[in-house]
Amino acid sequence: MYEVGHWINGKRVAGSSGRTADVYNPHTGEVQGRVALASKAELDAAVADAARAQVAWGATNPQKRGRVMMALVGLINRDMDKMAEVLSREHGKTIPDAKGDIQRGLEVIEYCIGAPQMLKGEFTDSAGPGIDMYSMRQPLGVVAGITPFNFPAMIPLWKMGPALAAGNAMILKPSERDPSVPLMLAELCKEAGLPDGVLQVVNGDKESVDAILDNPTIQAVGFVGSTPIAHYIYSRAAANGKRSQCFGGAKNHMIIMPDADLDQAADALVGAGYGAAGERCMAISVAVPVGDKTADALIEKLVPRIEKLKVGPYTAGNDVDYGPVVTAAAKANILRLVNRGVEQGAKLVVDGRNFSLQGYENGFFVGPHLFDHVTPDMDIYRTEIFGPVLSTVRAKTYEDALKLAMDHEYGNGTAIFTRDGDTARDFANRVNVGMVGINVPIPVPLAYHTFGGWKKSGFGDLNQHGPDAFRFYTRTKTVTSRWPSGIKEGSAFNFKAMD
Repeated sequence: MYEVGHWINGKRVAGSSGRTADVYNPHTGEVQGRVALASKAELDAAVADAARAQVAWGATNPQKRGRVMMALVGLINRDMDKMAEVLSREHGKTIPDAKGDIQRGLEVIEYCIGAPQMLKGEFTDSAGPGIDMYSMRQPLGVVAGITPFNFPAMIPLWKMGPALAAGNAMILKPSERDPSVPLMLAELCKEAGLPDGVLQVVNGDKESVDAILDNPTIQAVGFVGSTPIAHYIYSRAAANGKRSQCFGGAKNHMIIMPDADLDQAADALVGAGYGAAGERCMAISVAVPVGDKTADALIEKLVPRIEKLKVGPYTAGNDVDYGPVVTAAAKANILRLVNRGVEQGAKLVVDGRNFSLQGYENGFFVGPHLFDHVTPDMDIYRTEIFGPVLSTVRAKTYEDALKLAMDHEYGNGTAIFTRDGDTARDFANRVNVGMVGINVPIPVPLAYHTFGGWKKSGFGDLNQHGPDAFRFYTRTKTVTSRWPSGIKEGSAFNFKAMD
C-alpha cells in the first residue's frame, strides 16, 4: 500500500485535509494505494506560492524556458520504461499503449522547445510620422489544468508544456484514479531546471476543482473529461472571468464506402475501437458501412478479428491487445449499456459479457463486443460507452452516412474509408466535426497542429497544443511608440497626425 500526496514548491508533500481516495489495481480489483484529496485551503496556498514563483519565471527569456523543455524531453525518454510500468499498473493499459500515452505527450514538449518562435509579436515600422507599433505576447500568470484518468501522461503534458513554456505557473489537478505519473513528471520538470513553485500538482476531487474555478488568481483553466463536467467547468470559469478550454465526450463515426479496402477498414476498426479498452475520446465507436452488401462483408471480416483479440494484464507484454477498464463502476456501466442495446433490439454479434480471466477474476476486464443493426434512437448509439464496444449503423447512401455524423450531438473525431478522392474531399469539407481522418481511423493531429472537437465535444474558442495553445496561455499587448527628435512648433499627437 503506497501513499500519494501532492507536489508543492519542488517536493512531494503529504496532504493535510485528512481525506483520501483509494487507488485500485484494475487487473486484480485490489486497492493498491491511497491518494490525498486537497482541501480548498491547500489549493489556495499552492496557488499563492505559484503566483510568487511565476514572477521570475515569466521574466525569464523564452530561450531559457525552451531549454528547460529540451532537457525535459531527454529525461522523459530516459524514464520512459519506468513511467510506462507505473501508468499500466494504475490505469490498466498495456505497456506499448502506456508508452504511446507518454510519447504523444512528449511530442508536445518537443514542440514547446520552439517557444521563442511562438511567442514573437508583430512590428510595424513608421505606422505614422515617427511612430512604430508592435505587439507582445505575455503570460497570463497562474493557470490550471484539470486532466482525466484515461491519459495520465499525455494530457498533463499537453497542458503543462505550452503553459510553462509561455512563462506561466501551473496548478495541475490530475485524476485521482491514477495519480502517480503526473507526480513523476513534476519531478522530471524540477530535474530539467524548472524553478520550484512554477508547477504545483494538487490531487483532489470536486472540492479542489471548485477551488480552482473560484480562485481569483488563476486566470485560465484547461479541462478534459466528460461533457457534463466540461460544460460545468466552462460555465463556472466564465462566470468568474477566467479563460477556459474544456473538452468533453465523443461518439466518433467511421464511414466505410463500398469502394473501400475492407481488410484495411476492418483492421482500422479493431485497432481504433478496442485499443486501450475503448477508453479514448478518439476511439471509433460507430462503424457506418454504406449499403447492406458493404455492411455484410464488413461484419464478416470484423468477427474473426474481434474474436482473436487477447485481453489480459499488462505484465503479459506484447501478447495482450488491451487490458482492464479503470474501475469496477466503469465495467458495470459498460455492461449495463450492452444489455440495454440488446433490450432495444440491436444484434449482438460478438458477446463479451461473460468474459473472465483466470487468476484475475476480480479485475475490471471487459470482453470485446460488436453490435450490428444499431439505430440512432438506441442508447448505445447516443451515449459515449467508453469501453470495448463497437456499434454498426447501416446507411443506405453516402448522404445518409454523412447525416449520421453531422446530426450527432458530439463532434470530436470522424473518419471515412474510401478510394474516391472526390468523396473524401466532400466529406472533409462538409462534416461538422473537429478532427477528420481520410483512411486514418484515429485522426489525432501531431503536436504542431491543434486538437479539439466541435459541438458538445468542446467548449471554448481555442484548442489544445499547436499554435492555439500559445494563444490560450498568453495575452497580447500592443504598443504604439513615438520617439520625437525634438519639440517642434505645432507638433501634435492624435489620430489625424498618424494618417
